[in-house]
Amino acid sequence: MVDKQKPDIVILGGDIFDDKLDDDNAKLLLEDLVEKYPCFYVTGNHEYWSERVPEMKEYLESIGVSVLEGECETIEINGNPIDVCGIDDPTRMYRSEWEEQLEAAYEASSEDHIRLLVTHRPEEVVEYAKYDFDLIMAGHAHAGQIRIPFINKGVFAPNQGYMAEYVSGAYELSNGSTMVVSRGLARESTPAPRYFNHPEIVVIDLK
Repeated sequence: MVDKQKPDIVILGGDIFDDKLDDDNAKLLLEDLVEKYPCFYVTGNHEYWSERVPEMKEYLESIGVSVLEGECETIEINGNPIDVCGIDDPTRMYRSEWEEQLEAAYEASSEDHIRLLVTHRPEEVVEYAKYDFDLIMAGHAHAGQIRIPFINKGVFAPNQGYMAEYVSGAYELSNGSTMVVSRGLARESTPAPRYFNHPEIVVIDLK
């Protein structure tokens, strides 16, 4: 699916590894992708639940994946400079540390470039709207455990509770930034099935 899209970059928005399942399939995918495309990664809560984040980051860096933790990397695509910024998931961080990472990532970017933010958490829209990112990419919500068709809300989503709003697709934030939330591939150890929210790979075209 990825190869058919011929992407310029691949964004890995956390929960690439699970805290209970083994890493074999994730590593097979990652090692194939990074040979073909620039790949950018941020942590998700499942990586932190595994208590193996340093080991995972070391592995990712060793195969050539860019691990972003309050940082920004510039890549040029078709003559356009694009700043890819990323922040860690806040599962094992103080709130102030997470906010410092977000500010540091933004400060490392340029107003003359297209600014992208990679984050695991879609619910932090108030914080994201404080900064002029052109595009924010998030995951985590899996469209809610049950996605309500037609109104695109989740019956329940982590850290958003019931009738969750930011669960799947594109949203315009109060400052004009666009946030895209991926449902993800849903290969995880959660025992309950998900309804009306098939796994997905999100393709974003910048025009």
